[in-house]
Amino acid sequence: MTMDLIEAIKARHSVRHYLDRPIEAEKIERLQQLASNYNKLSGLHIQLITNEPRSFGESLLARYGKFSGVSNYFAMIGKRGDNLDETVGYYGEKLVLEAQMMGLNTCWVALSYKKIASVLSIDEDEKLVCLIALGYGATQGVDHKRKSPDKVSLIDVKTAPQWYKQGVACALLAPTAINQQKFKFAITASGTVKAKAGLGPYAKIDLGIVKYHFEIGAGINNFTWE
Repeated sequence: MTMDLIEAIKARHSVRHYLDRPIEAEKIERLQQLASNYNKLSGLHIQLITNEPRSFGESLLARYGKFSGVSNYFAMIGKRGDNLDETVGYYGEKLVLEAQMMGLNTCWVALSYKKIASVLSIDEDEKLVCLIALGYGATQGVDHKRKSPDKVSLIDVKTAPQWYKQGVACALLAPTAINQQKFKFAITASGTVKAKAGLGPYAKIDLGIVKYHFEIGAGINNFTWE
């Protein structure tokens, strides 16, 4: 059965335990092509690393974070700058949902890994922001409690256009650091949509993730960003 983006959003949960099952060559090729395409669009330097267990296997933080069996991941790398984290979140979530539609599982990882420099290509003006674990999960993960739409909207959701309601609903299904969901949305006086990050070290990554989810739910042709 082919899965669409809305179905992928609903089905996808963070997974920390992975099976010793290789990802098929055609799926690796597809993900590499997507990463290449997104690099061209965004200016990022995303790298798909496969069959490399040391980042998680040799990390005390990974064991503390309860990761196991991770040997494939996206390294989210880009040029240092004010918009890097948001861009990483936006394009990383594109890869996450594409992977979900392929029957794979993922988890955003900010700290619980060891940087293996020998497998990464990072220029002097670039930064490794985070990893995204990838593979066949031992489980499909579990859902978490979500905030109500009014808690993440600066306008009255009840009287908002339907597309806005759908955008907020999809944003609330997005992964965020420690599931805090600190982001806010609003329709401005000029009719554009404003997305505001919360406070915290990963808030800008979260903002990029939820903005992509909002676009999927609202329909990118129905609005423009502030």
